[in-house]
This record gives sequence, structure tokens and C-alpha cells, in this order.
Amino acid sequence: MDKLKGKGKEAVGKLTGDRRKESEGKADQVKGRAKDAVDEAGDRAKGVKDSLRGDDDR
Repeated sequence: MDKLKGKGKEAVGKLTGDRRKESEGKADQVKGRAKDAVDEAGDRAKGVKDSLRGDDDR
């Protein structure tokens, strides 16, 4: 969600010449990518934990 919001802010900032809004948009996109990375790392850790325990979803 942050990435989408960021893209919108960045676009509005570019259209209006508002560098602050453009920067906020870029920051929101980075925040969104960071959240995605944390979620992905958590999912990977859970998968490793489950495989070590033998909890396959087969």
C-alpha cells in the first residue's frame, strides 16, 4: 500500500513541481519495499522452521 501511495505522491509532486511531495512519495515507496522485505524474510524463516520440524503442507 505504501508503494502505491508513494507512486501517487511522487507523480503529483512531479506534475506540480513540488519537490517535497515528490520526495515524500519516494520515501513512501522505500518504506513499502522495506515492509515487503521484512514480510518476505518472515515467510522464509517460517518455511525454514516448518521444514526443520517436518510440517510440510503436502
